[in-house]
Amino acid sequence: MTIAEVSKKYDISADTLRYYERIGLLPRVNRNKSGIRDYSEEDCNWVEFIKCMRSAGLSIEVLIEYISLYQKGEHTNQARKEILIEERDKLILRIDELNKTLERLNWKIEQYGKWSK
Repeated sequence: MTIAEVSKKYDISADTLRYYERIGLLPRVNRNKSGIRDYSEEDCNWVEFIKCMRSAGLSIEVLIEYISLYQKGEHTNQARKEILIEERDKLILRIDELNKTLERLNWKIEQYGKWSK
């Protein structure tokens, strides 16, 4: 797949994809004879993973650390698991905060219903 196709499929700008590759977040993408990036299925899996993890709130730095560990092999499984557990715990706290905010918004909206009668 070309960078334009990957960009469209995952709703990530081509500039962001290039940036991810430049900083080592994405493995080096192969290029065709014309020098155009040719994303493999494995490359696309990394893009999807990165997008998911960024949506979950993982920082670029944490993802770089995770991917660096991944590239070192299976003996880093426990360290990678610990990163994911820590980030999951942070996400759970964020979800709790968002749920409280949602409850407050719903309460406020209900109050407008009471006031307009």
